[in-house]
Amino acid sequence: MYHMSLNLCPCLKSKEQKPKIIYIMKNFRNLIMALLVLGTMAACGAQTKVVRVYPKHGTVVTTIHRPKVVVHNKTNFYFADGIWYKVRGRRYVVCAAPVGIRVRTLPRGHKIVWRNGRKLYSYKGIWYKKTGRNFVVVTV
Repeated sequence: MYHMSLNLCPCLKSKEQKPKIIYIMKNFRNLIMALLVLGTMAACGAQTKVVRVYPKHGTVVTTIHRPKVVVHNKTNFYFADGIWYKVRGRRYVVCAAPVGIRVRTLPRGHKIVWRNGRKLYSYKGIWYKKTGRNFVVVTV
């Protein structure tokens, strides 16, 4: 009779149920590890987001990365990363985008916007209109 009560005790499981519990615990551990890895990746990705703002007009820089020279009204302008520069000695000065100047490509991150029924392109507060193969700076 004592032997019978041991089999009825809920704390003593049969040999068939032990592997199920181990299987459930391993899956739970794998789930927690996966969530931990995904959370870490999301946190790292959020830390690398960079917000770029058009620098103030008149800001002077010594070097710019891969500038494109664009001639407009007999004046050389330099275009790099969506920012317009004029040369002053050995330095570059940030300037407003001259209305009517043409560029072949827009930088990554430009947005397409419909204004007054016209398809325009916007990047850092500068508005462009597609004309043939070029983009022309316009006022809005």
